[in-house]
Amino acid sequence: MSRNWTAWGALLAAMLGSVPSARAATLQQVNGWGASGLPGDVSMHVYVPDHVAPNPPVLALVHYCGGTASAVFGQARGGGIVDAADEHGFIMVVPSSGRCWDVVSDKTRTREGGGDSHAIRQMVKYALDTYGGNADRVYATGDSSGGMMTELLLALYPDVFKAGAAFAGMPAGCRAANESGNNGGYSGACAGGSVTHTAQEWGDIARTLAPGYAGHRPRLQLFHGDADSIIKYPNHTEAIKQWTDVLGVSASPTSTDMGVRLGNHDATRQRWTNECGYVVLDAFTSIGGDHGPSDALFPAEYVIPFLGLDKTGPVDPEIEQCSGGAGGSGGAGGAGGDGGDGGQGPGSMGGVTAGSTGATGTAGGSGGAGGSGGSGGSGGAGGAVTTGGPAGSADSGSCAVGRADPGESVGTSLVALAAAASTLIRRRRRRTAVGST
Repeated sequence: MSRNWTAWGALLAAMLGSVPSARAATLQQVNGWGASGLPGDVSMHVYVPDHVAPNPPVLALVHYCGGTASAVFGQARGGGIVDAADEHGFIMVVPSSGRCWDVVSDKTRTREGGGDSHAIRQMVKYALDTYGGNADRVYATGDSSGGMMTELLLALYPDVFKAGAAFAGMPAGCRAANESGNNGGYSGACAGGSVTHTAQEWGDIARTLAPGYAGHRPRLQLFHGDADSIIKYPNHTEAIKQWTDVLGVSASPTSTDMGVRLGNHDATRQRWTNECGYVVLDAFTSIGGDHGPSDALFPAEYVIPFLGLDKTGPVDPEIEQCSGGAGGSGGAGGAGGDGGDGGQGPGSMGGVTAGSTGATGTAGGSGGAGGSGGSGGSGGAGGAVTTGGPAGSADSGSCAVGRADPGESVGTSLVALAAAASTLIRRRRRRTAVGST
């Protein structure tokens, strides 16, 4: 018998070994993404991990001058970004042109203007629609020309992107007074580090790229080598001036860390927090670092937490922490007994519910459960009212605003009683069914 089992085991192992394993996710080119009217030499590629998160975030990964989608994807893999996508389930959109991205012409500096920036925006839209991406969790990163595009995208489409990480980039909208930008590419004067403005002037340049916009501004992470000979280091300090003004934070960093290691170099890290204590500007200087910095491109240990791509949920982590998310609605308190009505619970957005004292009622109704809202807790149920006694109180959420309509308390109580009766009936039916099997 043991020989038969051994033979069967060997046959089974051979059969299983002949079955091909599921193909791992790869970078794929996408056709039909809506390129009409956009630059014809730009193509879309996408990386959809094998295990995609529900309602996944989307990260745009933008290549350097003369790069391609596959080349920058290789850089991102080296930094750990691709492994992070596999782990956390976010989708990567990777545009490709084989040239420098245009960040300087009027066309690309205009929303839906038909330039390179518009093409990348369209790719993001396609990914959101096609792969079920989360429009509230869209991010961008890129190096060199892609770093410049990242900063431009954040200023141009602050309603689309929640955050970005730029490597060896330059301030959004950077262009010398004598440069028209008609030939595309980037500003030579800016690259040389000769263009400078005050913080407010830089902020105004960024704000004019999205005229009339007054909403949330995306946070930004910056990496630059102070020995960069291609995109000179002053672009880093000028970008800091620009984004401190755009984000409304102090010119001085909240914290400075001198002992950071970035690739093969020591580095300085400066961070700025907003009013609720969230880091919205995170700037790394690679001391002696070259263009890129080439030894520290796309380090997942810094980029992924800053963008919040290691977090799950439908809301960007900064928005969730600083705005409390969207609160649920609180229920109304139930009616009292024969002697009188119990109190109503307060209303929506924070989840605080409680029944008030019933007037000689024999049993007070329960308060509805409040919805949770960011850091606001969920409301508890109101207690029973004894004759002449007080109703139970609910736990309070920290974001309670608004009240329920007092006229709704009795109707809501009847609905709650009907629902409870229905639940009891279903439970008894299930018990009966189980007992008969």
